[in-house]
Amino acid sequence: MDAMGRTKVLFVCYGNVDRSPTAEEMFKRRPGLEVMSAGIAAAAGGRQLTRRLVDWADMIFVMEEYQAERVRALNPEAGRKVVVLGIPDNYFRNDPALRRLLEERVSPHLPRT
Repeated sequence: MDAMGRTKVLFVCYGNVDRSPTAEEMFKRRPGLEVMSAGIAAAAGGRQLTRRLVDWADMIFVMEEYQAERVRALNPEAGRKVVVLGIPDNYFRNDPALRRLLEERVSPHLPRT
């Protein structure tokens, strides 16, 4: 948690273009959360996943299992805070179907405010 008691949430996808930025946009307005997103191979304009981001986060939501492996490679201790969402890379940014999946799969893991 940060100094204000907010849970720090990191969303990770491949390029930080569609899935994780959509999740960041959706959840950053939720009370009690501080939210960022990153990609394991960030595209131009995207944020690259780093050890610093992994260490910063209280919870890390990855879209696919191989991304969880990358998180654990950066910090093996981080495995306990990783949730694999099982959302494949076939959605565009802000796709309504993607937004529904994110809401369904992320919300149950977040602290209640």
